Amino acid sequence: MLKKVCSGLPLNPLPPAKKPRNTNVPHAPDRKPSLTNEERKLAIKNALRYFPSNIQPQLIDEFQYEMDTYGHIYMYRFQPDIEMRAYPIDEYPCNCKAAAGIMLMIMNNLDRKIAQFPDELVTYGGNGQVFGNWAQFCLVMNYLSIMTDEQVLVMYSGHPLGLFPTRTEFSPRVVITNGLVIPNYSSTDDYERMFALGCTMYGQMTAGSYCYIGPQGIVHGTFITIMNAGRKRFGTNDLRGRVFLSSGMGGMSGAQPKACQLLGCIGVVAEVSEEAAKKRHDQGWCQELIYDLSELIERIRECRTKKLATSIGYVGNVVDVWERLATEKETLIDLGSDQTSCHNPYHGGYYPVQLSYDESRKCMKSDPEKFKELVHESLKRQVAAIDKLHERGMYFFDYGNAFLLTAKRAGAPVGGTDEKRCIRFKYPSYVQDIMGDIFSLGFGPFRWVCASGLENDLQQTDRIAQDCIEKLMAKENTPNNVLEQYDSNLKWIRGAEDAKLVVGSQARILYSDQTGRVNIGLAFNEAVRSGRLKGPVILSRDHHDVSGTDSPFRETANIEDGSAFCADMSVQNVIGDSFRGATWVSLHNGGGVGFGEVMNGGFGMFLDGSAKADENIRQMLYWDVINGVSRRSWSGNKNARQTVERAMDKESKLKVTLPNELAEECIQKLSA
Repeated sequence: MLKKVCSGLPLNPLPPAKKPRNTNVPHAPDRKPSLTNEERKLAIKNALRYFPSNIQPQLIDEFQYEMDTYGHIYMYRFQPDIEMRAYPIDEYPCNCKAAAGIMLMIMNNLDRKIAQFPDELVTYGGNGQVFGNWAQFCLVMNYLSIMTDEQVLVMYSGHPLGLFPTRTEFSPRVVITNGLVIPNYSSTDDYERMFALGCTMYGQMTAGSYCYIGPQGIVHGTFITIMNAGRKRFGTNDLRGRVFLSSGMGGMSGAQPKACQLLGCIGVVAEVSEEAAKKRHDQGWCQELIYDLSELIERIRECRTKKLATSIGYVGNVVDVWERLATEKETLIDLGSDQTSCHNPYHGGYYPVQLSYDESRKCMKSDPEKFKELVHESLKRQVAAIDKLHERGMYFFDYGNAFLLTAKRAGAPVGGTDEKRCIRFKYPSYVQDIMGDIFSLGFGPFRWVCASGLENDLQQTDRIAQDCIEKLMAKENTPNNVLEQYDSNLKWIRGAEDAKLVVGSQARILYSDQTGRVNIGLAFNEAVRSGRLKGPVILSRDHHDVSGTDSPFRETANIEDGSAFCADMSVQNVIGDSFRGATWVSLHNGGGVGFGEVMNGGFGMFLDGSAKADENIRQMLYWDVINGVSRRSWSGNKNARQTVERAMDKESKLKVTLPNELAEECIQKLSA
C-alpha cells in the first residue's frame, strides 16, 4: 500500500469521487471566502492545473462543488485509502533514507488519532494545514520516494515546486515555506482569499513542517507552565487541591488535562465539540467527562475538599463555566487560562456562548458578520467573569493563543495601549511571567521520533536522555537556575513511559538547553551506530522555542527593547540551520497567534549513526539555541546574558555582542 501511495497522482483509473464526505470523522468548518466571480474561476483553474487536460473535464464539476460548498478545494477524491499513520521507516519505498523519515513524519501528522480534521489535512489549531489539498500530498510522497541525496524538494505553501539538483554534503533534503507573503498583504482577509485560490496555506507551526508528535508535543510545556504558575501564585510546586480552568481539547490544547493529571491538581477543561472531548477521553488524556454545569460545580467542590487529583472535561462552552464560577459564594478556582484557537476566532477557533456548536458552524458560514458580533460579545462576557474571579485571588495568564489580543480587538477591557505596539495587557502572557526566562537559559521543547516504530527503541532513548541529564547535573559550577531546569526535566523523563504519552509515532519531548541537546543527540547517534537502537532517530523541536519564533504576543513577549515586532531571529535561525546540517527546514508566517502576527521556523534532523550526523548535531543544534539566547541577551535579559557568557567561556570561536549597562547619570536624565 505504501508503494501505491508513493506512486504519484492516481489517474488511470481515477479513484471514485467522495461525495458526500466521510461522516465518521470531524471536518473543518466550511469557509466563506470573499472571492469575486473571476477569482472563483481562478481558484478552480489553479486546482485543475495539477491534472492532464484530458482528465480535467471529469474533475471540474466536483471542484466547483467543493469550492462552493466548503470554501476550498481539498480534492477529497485523491485521499488515499490507507490507514494514515507513521509506518516503520523500512516499509517506505525510497532511494534516500532521510526522505523515508520525512514521509513517516508527514503521515504521522495526518494520523486520525492525532489530526484535528484529517480529511482537510488539518493537524491542529483549527487551520494548521500539512498540505492544501490531496493532490499535493500524492505528489510530495512520490517526490520523496524517488529523490536522491543529490536533490532537494522545494515546498511553496503546500505546493511541491519540484526536485532540484543540489550539493550532497551541505543541503537539506526539503526546504519548506508556508504563508510567506509581501508584508502589506498579510491580513486575515488576504489569507482567506489566497488560501481559497490555492496560493498559500497556514502551516501553524509543526503541522506544515511535518514535526507534530500529537498532544505529547505540548504537554510537557503545559506541565512546566502550570507548575510555575502555581509556584508563582502559591510559592510551592504542590498543587493538590488546586483547580486550573481552561478550554479546548481539539488539538494541542488536549495536552491540558493530561498535564493536570501529571501535576496532581484538578484540571477542568471545557470543550464545545463532544467528538473532540470523547476522543481525548478515549485516549486517556482526560479522566472524566461531565455534561451538566451544576454537576461540574459539585464535582469541583468535592475534589477541592478531598484534594483529589483529576482531569475533568466539561462538554460545553467555557464562558458558561466562567460565569457560573463567578456567581458562586466561595472561590472554586485558583488558576485560569484559555486555549481556544483565538488566532482564528471567526472560522472555528472560538465558539460564542450564545450558540450551540452546530449552530455556530452554520452561522459562521451563512452570516459571518453576525457570527463575528457574537464572538465579540462572548469574549467580553468571558473577560468580565475572569475579572470577577481575579479580584477574588484567581491567577489568570494568557497562554499564547491570542486570547487577550482578540479580546481587546473585540472591545473587552483587558488593558494595554495602542494595539499595534502593545504587548502587555491587564493579565500577563505566560512567556512574560513564566517561560521567557526559561527560554533565555536556552531551555526549550526538544523532540525525537524513533523511526523503527519500536516501543523498545523509545524506552532506550528515554534511558539515554536520563543518563545525559544526570551527567550534566554532576558537573561543577553549573548555576542553580540551570540545575533547577535539569532537575525538572530529569523527573519528567523518568516518568514519561508510565505517563503513557505516546499518540502516533514513538516520540518523546523534553525541555533541554544547548549543551543538553547536543549531548543527547550525539548519544542517540552513537546508539544507532552501535545497534542499541534498531532504527534511525529523527530530531526536531516545536517552533515555540528559544530561537524559532518571533511573536510579540507570545515567544518574544518578554523582549522589551522595541524589537519584539522584528523577525530577524526566526529567519536567521532557519537560514543557519539549513547549511549546518538540518535534514529539512521550514519558515512560516503565522502560527499560534495568527497570520501576520508571527514569523516562525523549524527543522528536522535525521540521525543514521554516521560521522556526518555527529557533525550536524554539533553544528546545527548549537546554532539553533545560541542564536535566540544571543538575541535575548542583547535585549537585556540577565538569564540570557549568563547563558551567552558561559557559552563563550566554552567555545573560543564564539564572539557575541553584549549590551553595556546604562550609566546612572544617563538613567537619571532619562527619568526626568
